[in-house]
Amino acid sequence: MAQSADDPTSPSRVAAFAQGLQELGWTVGGNVRIDYRWATSDADPVRYATELVALAPDVILATSGATVGALQQASRTVPIVFVTTIDPVGGGWVASLARPGGNATGFAAFEFSMSGKLLELLKEIATRVTRVAVIRDPSVPAGSGGFAAIQTAAPSFGVELTPIGVRDAGEIERGIAAFARGPNGGLITVGPPSSVVFHRDLIVALTARHRLPAVYPSRIFVNGLISYGPDAIDQYRRAAGYVDRILRGEKPADLPVQAPTKYELVINLKTAKTLGIDIPATVLARADEVIE
Repeated sequence: MAQSADDPTSPSRVAAFAQGLQELGWTVGGNVRIDYRWATSDADPVRYATELVALAPDVILATSGATVGALQQASRTVPIVFVTTIDPVGGGWVASLARPGGNATGFAAFEFSMSGKLLELLKEIATRVTRVAVIRDPSVPAGSGGFAAIQTAAPSFGVELTPIGVRDAGEIERGIAAFARGPNGGLITVGPPSSVVFHRDLIVALTARHRLPAVYPSRIFVNGLISYGPDAIDQYRRAAGYVDRILRGEKPADLPVQAPTKYELVINLKTAKTLGIDIPATVLARADEVIE
C-alpha cells in the first residue's frame, strides 16, 4: 500500500478489494490469505518488495509506480496487479496497455491530459485567477507529464504558471507563501504520487491560510475546495477481478491495462464559504458529491 495503515483512506480501499474478492468466491482468512506492507515515512520499496517476493505469493497487489518498479526488480515472474498507477508504459512496467507482455498489469490512474481539466475547473470557479501555482513532483511521470498538460492549456485560459516542488514541507510552505504575495492567484495539485499525498493536509491548510482557490486530483484532499479525478475505490474493487483471473490460471501478460471508468467531482461548500467563493450552479450540477 502506498499509504500508511492509519491513513483515513486505507480502510475503504482495503475493504473494497476484499469485498470484490468475496463476490468472486474468495474469503480472506478462508481460501485466500493477504499479507500487507504499508508505507511509512522511512519506507523502502525495494526492501518491502524483496520481503514480499520471498513469501512466494500467487499474486501481488501494488498501489504505486514506485512499488511496481521495486517488485519487478525483485522478480519478473511473480504476477503483479497494480492500481492508481500513472503511465505504466512510460514507467517501463508494461510493454503496451493492450498487451502488457510481462508479469504486471492493472489499472492506470489517469491520462496526463486530465490535468488540463483541473485548470479548466479552477477558471470556472474563480474567473479572476490569472496566476496559478502548480504543486507537483517533477521526479515522477505524474508530476512532469501533468504539469506539461497544464502548460499546454494555460495560454487558452490566460494564466501564468508557477511550479512548486514537494521535496519537503519547507519547500511547499515557502513556495505557496511566496506565490500568495501576488494578486489573483489560484492553485492546482497535480497527480496522486505518494510524495504529494503525504503532504496533502499541509497543502490544504496552506491554501486556506492564504485564501487561494484550489483544485485537487483526488477526493482524499477532502477538506479542499474542489477535487476531480478517478475513483480509487472503484479501482481496488475492479482489481479483485484481475486477481481472481490470475489465481485461476490467467497471465498478467494477456490482461490489458484498463483506464479509469469512473471519475468523481467533489465540492466542499464549507471551504468555498470560508474563501468567499460562490460555486457556479453549472459546476454544482455536475458534482458527484457536495459537502455541506
